[in-house]
Amino acid sequence: MTVVAKDPGDLVEGRKPVTRLDRVIIRFAGDSGDGMQLTGDRFTSETASFGNDLSTLPNFPAEIRAPAGTLPGVSSFQLHFADHDILTPGDAPNVLVAMNPAALKANIADLPRGAEVIVNTDEFTRRAMQKVGYETSPLEDGSLDGYHVHPVPLTTLTVEALKDFDLTRKEAERSKNMFALGLLSWMYHRPTQGTERFLRSKFAKKPDIAAANIAAFRAGWNFGETTEDFAVSYEVAPAATAFPPGVYRNISGNLALSYGLIAASRQADLPLYLGSYPITPASDILHELSRHKNFGVRTFQAEDEIAGIGAALGAAFGGALAVTTTSGPGVALKSETIGLAVSLELPLLIVDIQRGGPSTGLPTKTEQADLLQAMFGRNGEAPVPVVAPRTPADCFDAALEAARIALAYRTPVFLLSDGYLA
Repeated sequence: MTVVAKDPGDLVEGRKPVTRLDRVIIRFAGDSGDGMQLTGDRFTSETASFGNDLSTLPNFPAEIRAPAGTLPGVSSFQLHFADHDILTPGDAPNVLVAMNPAALKANIADLPRGAEVIVNTDEFTRRAMQKVGYETSPLEDGSLDGYHVHPVPLTTLTVEALKDFDLTRKEAERSKNMFALGLLSWMYHRPTQGTERFLRSKFAKKPDIAAANIAAFRAGWNFGETTEDFAVSYEVAPAATAFPPGVYRNISGNLALSYGLIAASRQADLPLYLGSYPITPASDILHELSRHKNFGVRTFQAEDEIAGIGAALGAAFGGALAVTTTSGPGVALKSETIGLAVSLELPLLIVDIQRGGPSTGLPTKTEQADLLQAMFGRNGEAPVPVVAPRTPADCFDAALEAARIALAYRTPVFLLSDGYLA
């Protein structure tokens, strides 16, 4: 099939029946280099502009770029959007976009029966399937009979759509995530103009690459409109509690927390001091606060965790709003100084962006693993208040509240966020 990269706005709406849904959970999954995070981010942005309430869950491999096509190397992005207020990214996806056999095998167990599965058939070669333990093709052996499977040769269709561009086959294949995004945008009636503007801006210095990605995106949209495999498209109406028109922004927990700390220092009329040692997933706070010297923020990248909190405690002694950021392994190293801060009755914020496991094993896997350590991980009687945000945006308010408690009661305060919120 030849996919013509027309402008989606030129096609007549209503050719296929539309099913109304109140909510959908979609998961994009593929290798770390397949662009799943970018694909999910763009689908999220268009969904937000459409007016749906939403929650997302990016998921990165903990390993350092595992070999392509292997289970440890699978990266995914999950999006839950609805016509009503929602609070979580969801548990069981209604739709899985699997870019290769590893992505299918790593995620299929999370899908309920009847879910839709879109697979890139071009990647289901014998070698790729054997790499993840498939003895026979799951697309042919009946193991997926409980799902609505849509086999789509994403790579072939993308290369065909870009045949008029001066690109190598490998360069053309990189746009297959945009083809998948276009297909899902058609499938769920997402706006398209924002993504095209984004691609033109992102690749402003490489207009040929921008044009190729836009062509792949349009080709995916047109494929959904013209292929008989997708007989129905779906519509999720804007949320009844949608915000009025205006200028909004996406925000992560770490960014909101950084802004909350700055706001707290301004409200308290105290200079903000951060003593920190870089550690995933807390390092973003150090990066962000280092940009705001104009608000009287001082950041110190220490040589280790103990030096970071030691410097912060000294700053508290000198009258600053003192903060140290870390994750679980760093909390273990900072415990003695936290106990000292309790004894000295000094305000100090210990921001713990939690992850799984001790030491360096799982830097990108989230686990709310540090509550007992935060509550009891010190010598003798050294009680410390604990504040925990519930959403990325709530990290802003949590930072303000933690600072208020620390300054009002002259005590260290734990702020327990985690990798998913961050």
